[in-house]
Amino acid sequence: MKDYEVIAFDIDGTLYPSWRLNIRIIPFFLSHLSFFIHYNRVRKILHRTAPLPDFFEYQARLLGLEMKCTSAEAKELIQKIIYQGLTPYFEKVKPYSNVLETFRKFSEAGYKLAILSDFPPEQKGSIWGVIPYCTMVLGTEQIGALKPSKYPFGILAMAFHVAPEKILYVGNSLKYDIEGASNAGMKTAYLLPFWRKVLHLNSRKADICFKSYRQLQDVVLK
Repeated sequence: MKDYEVIAFDIDGTLYPSWRLNIRIIPFFLSHLSFFIHYNRVRKILHRTAPLPDFFEYQARLLGLEMKCTSAEAKELIQKIIYQGLTPYFEKVKPYSNVLETFRKFSEAGYKLAILSDFPPEQKGSIWGVIPYCTMVLGTEQIGALKPSKYPFGILAMAFHVAPEKILYVGNSLKYDIEGASNAGMKTAYLLPFWRKVLHLNSRKADICFKSYRQLQDVVLK
């Protein structure tokens, strides 16, 4: 387990608790309820789609069919509601405890750090100060395929010029993060949800299961 050189992180639900964002966006979500229902259906399709030469165009085309509007109108709605509309809410969302400390200590220990997220990382601004510690920050949408596709994980490995097994991927979703990274040949670290923490129930799908970032530090650095 100590034979990795790169540690990469998911963002949403991994660096911050999803509920902290979800509570804040309730009024915004309800005011665009019809859009979000259609958009979520489209994202479910995209999570099963092969790598695309133009992810954003295909996403707009699917949403246009779903909402019975043109692709151009759908693309404008996605930009306005998802990419721009949600951005301000991240400014006040606090990360998990010791996230920044973890990035700093891993960097000091000699690991190369990265971000690989389904939604645009730039949407989160400075991502709570971790960006300066990262060698690479990637969004799967720009790459052309959402997790759990092996493709974005493969692009990450190629960008670092390392074998996938030299990368530890940290995420909070068994389906998208852990299974996706494992299928790409990477080691995985799974941030346990609350119910698993309470029941002391780990998952055999992940190489590492952790309850807090201090615990992740202990496992990786000791």
